[in-house]
Amino acid sequence: MRVVFVHGACVRDGSWWWHPTAAILQSRGVTSVAPGLPSCGEGGAPVPIDGLHADVAAVRAVLTASTEPVVLVGHSYGGIVASEAAVGVDTVRHMVFISSYLPEPGESLSTFGASTPPPFLDFDPAGGTFGGRPELFAETFVQDCPPDIVSESLTRLVRQTLAVTQQPVREVAWPGLPTTYVVCTDDRGTPAAAQRDFARRADTVIELPTGHHPFLSQPQAVADIITALP
Repeated sequence: MRVVFVHGACVRDGSWWWHPTAAILQSRGVTSVAPGLPSCGEGGAPVPIDGLHADVAAVRAVLTASTEPVVLVGHSYGGIVASEAAVGVDTVRHMVFISSYLPEPGESLSTFGASTPPPFLDFDPAGGTFGGRPELFAETFVQDCPPDIVSESLTRLVRQTLAVTQQPVREVAWPGLPTTYVVCTDDRGTPAAAQRDFARRADTVIELPTGHHPFLSQPQAVADIITALP
């Protein structure tokens, strides 16, 4: 089994966000990979206008690069990408959503957004990008992480193409796959109540007393969830 981790919005370097959990999984003989998302400027090419679909293609390329069974983990925005990327990929055996959107076909980030933008995000319609406000990121998203992790996380914030907020998923794989939703009960970015609404669509729900990034703050707990999957 291998794990494919899809990171959330407005950050780069998914392998860094995942690395504490990846190290524990590796010690248990489980490999993992974290694809770059073109809409976040990863992959070495100009940021595509068709951001969501480019992200889906990038993750699908990783999923289909091997015949090894996969646990696909989507975090936050990454759950939207993962949901479509896994369509028709026979190697995906289980999907795990962590403080994530769990979309139906036709839904997008804007479907789930509040009418008033949250204070921790900065939107630039003229420039076509959005991003996390660095001065609010630590207290909103990584408040329960070690200080060195908090400092490192701030160096990995990026502006993402605004197109991904409006682009709907065309198909989703999760209804036909075993799914686990991890609710992060101390999350200040995506409230636990909103997560529980998404979690109703999953087969199994697990709650962790963490902020938005449990794979950084409690990697042992996340690794235990993954290695215990049936």
